[in-house]
Amino acid sequence: MMLATERLILRPWNEGDAEDLYRYASDPDVGPIAGWPPHTSVENSRNIIRDVLSAPETYAVVPKEEGHAVGSIGLMIGKASNIGIPDTEGEIGFWIGKPFWGRGLIPEAAREIMRHGFEDLGLEKLWCGYFDGNVKSKRVQEKCGFCYHHTAENVPCQIDGLLRTEHITCITREEWENARA
Repeated sequence: MMLATERLILRPWNEGDAEDLYRYASDPDVGPIAGWPPHTSVENSRNIIRDVLSAPETYAVVPKEEGHAVGSIGLMIGKASNIGIPDTEGEIGFWIGKPFWGRGLIPEAAREIMRHGFEDLGLEKLWCGYFDGNVKSKRVQEKCGFCYHHTAENVPCQIDGLLRTEHITCITREEWENARA
């Protein structure tokens, strides 16, 4: 499935995206703040496309003016999320390459994923989270109407042995609809 906004195409990842993924995901300022290690090679990125980014409802973020993937956004529904939610709810995760920070692209992508989750998939609630110190992710969530729900301590992330503090936010379908009215 492909989704589109004014400035973005959200489309499935493919192995041909490996070089673009590596270009942005190898930056040490991108992955670790989101809880995953920097990519180490184009082949590492290709494997991550195969093993992680091929999951359902996971999209490459492609600015129309760039024409290639510069980040990722995904919707993990029910058991696909690690926060213990029912199948009527989803968790949004996202990141974008450093050259594209501050342009409002991820809030734009997140709003489209929210619309897709509520309107197309019929979800009742959407969740999001950010690790301590990830002020950019916190700000995206605030811009999109997510409200603080709780904090979880000692959350394992994809960086071996590292436990983090994660702040969890959410928005219900009703809150989302009221904000759009």
